[in-house]
Amino acid sequence: MDWFNLSADASLGGLFLASFLGATLLPGGSEAVLFALLRAYPEQLSSALLLATLGNTLGGMVSWACGRWLPKWQRLEALPQLERVRRWGAPILLLAWAPLVGDALCVTAGWLRLHWLPCVVFMAVGKGARYWVVAQGALLSA
Repeated sequence: MDWFNLSADASLGGLFLASFLGATLLPGGSEAVLFALLRAYPEQLSSALLLATLGNTLGGMVSWACGRWLPKWQRLEALPQLERVRRWGAPILLLAWAPLVGDALCVTAGWLRLHWLPCVVFMAVGKGARYWVVAQGALLSA
């Protein structure tokens, strides 16, 4: 990341923040940050994957918590994801990385009161797999 002129540690901190914010309803491009970081510091692969996955998973759990704190009487039946989450349960959160629908899946899982532990595990696996693919692309293009 010569264009930022940041150290690897500062870049990793920025990656964590971008990953966290990208998993909430705020727009973000954590994949681009990961790609650029690994192009500049390929030796940071393990740390970058861990921090991106952790930040993005924590952001997804913020969305889950927002749904959890919505009163049950709130009318979320209009969400197209509602039936999918009811049918598949926590494993549907393997898709929590997907743009737009991922946030809705996390909120819906919280609203349906799905237990947090399986939700966080499936979220982390899906998000980690997505970041692994991005990392491979960054390393192969170097």
